[in-house]
Amino acid sequence: MAVAPGLDLDEVYVVVPAYREADVIAHTVGALVERFPHVVVVDDGSPDATAARARQAGAVVLRHPFNLGQGAALQTGIAYALEEGARYVATFDADGQHAVADLETMLAVLVENRLDVVLGSRFLGQSEGLPRLRRLVLKAAVVFTKATSGLRLTDAHNGLRAMTGEAARKLAISQDRMAHASEIINQIARLKLSYREVPVTIRYSEYSLGKGQKVSGSAGILVDLLVGWLLR
Repeated sequence: MAVAPGLDLDEVYVVVPAYREADVIAHTVGALVERFPHVVVVDDGSPDATAARARQAGAVVLRHPFNLGQGAALQTGIAYALEEGARYVATFDADGQHAVADLETMLAVLVENRLDVVLGSRFLGQSEGLPRLRRLVLKAAVVFTKATSGLRLTDAHNGLRAMTGEAARKLAISQDRMAHASEIINQIARLKLSYREVPVTIRYSEYSLGKGQKVSGSAGILVDLLVGWLLR
């Protein structure tokens, strides 16, 4: 299965961190496994049926005994993918906001241009239903990220990423919670990894907004920026 010359989807592992996503995880995993043979859901201590439904939908499921945070879930999933021999690793949010087609495009760009990392950007693409407050915070995050890391990004907090296995081995995520996003960007800059942004579509649904995308999500980004600055 190939979407670009030199890209075999059997060499791609898609890591999906999940916490209390029982209502949507089967749909997310189902869409991914139609194209990607290796989908790894890291259930971050969910008290609901997230793990069972992800497994039933076709994912390999790893479980944390209690909630550690999205950064820790990503680190667990990436470590597993590398142990399994992944040549490429992708990260994909569990809540249904990302499009599988966007990930395929990002992987093609990664391989065809021999890059280390490709990052999704909703501001080069589309952000459907993005609350005004969160848009303002995300725009501020872009300015802050450029000032602290030197990377010229248009979207500093997007969970849709693709990278080579070699790049993934160099990225050590030590921040368990929201600060992992800034940590990853800072490491891309420090390690001088080659990168590119690709336009993607983010769809904010009633479900994702109900989980706190309006206020708490924006507050989390502000905390992320502060911790990221302290970690430089």
